[in-house]
Amino acid sequence: MILSSLFRKRAPEAAADAVYGALVRQARAPWFYRDLGVPDTVEGRFEMIALHGFLVLHRIKAVKGADGPRAEALGQAIFDLMFADMDRNLREMGTGDLGVAKRVKALAKGFLGRIAAYEDGLGDTGGRLAEALNRNVFAGAGDPVALEALADYVRGSVRRLAARSIDEIAEGRLDFAAADPVSP
Repeated sequence: MILSSLFRKRAPEAAADAVYGALVRQARAPWFYRDLGVPDTVEGRFEMIALHGFLVLHRIKAVKGADGPRAEALGQAIFDLMFADMDRNLREMGTGDLGVAKRVKALAKGFLGRIAAYEDGLGDTGGRLAEALNRNVFAGAGDPVALEALADYVRGSVRRLAARSIDEIAEGRLDFAAADPVSP
């Protein structure tokens, strides 16, 4: 009994596993790569995980009241898990120990910049969200139709995730907009 409690994950970390798994599955949806032209590269896949990480953290950040501290702990656990996964993946790809720490630090800094840019874009009725997506996801070379479809997807996902409770999110029951060419 005591040993099992020692090896059991704490609540935020266990929930983060479920949430991170769900957001990675969504980030790997073929529509992004096949139809929108997101580069199917290490960088492109990072961008889609970062975008979906932003969407989930944006929703979690909105939780207030009694659930606020729990939501904050979950958000931190998701962030930590995301970059532990990046660290593991870089090591599997053969990056040396010294290089991994620097690259993960740069990825984390870049992710925080993306959060700021996407937040700014969501608050804008102009094209700043599409500009941020173009700069980050498409390295400045995005097709205008694909950019608008991805921006619509982001806005739709924000609305759908806003309807999810913190309990649903903690269980990994995320609700993103449809990732298909018919209804981004």
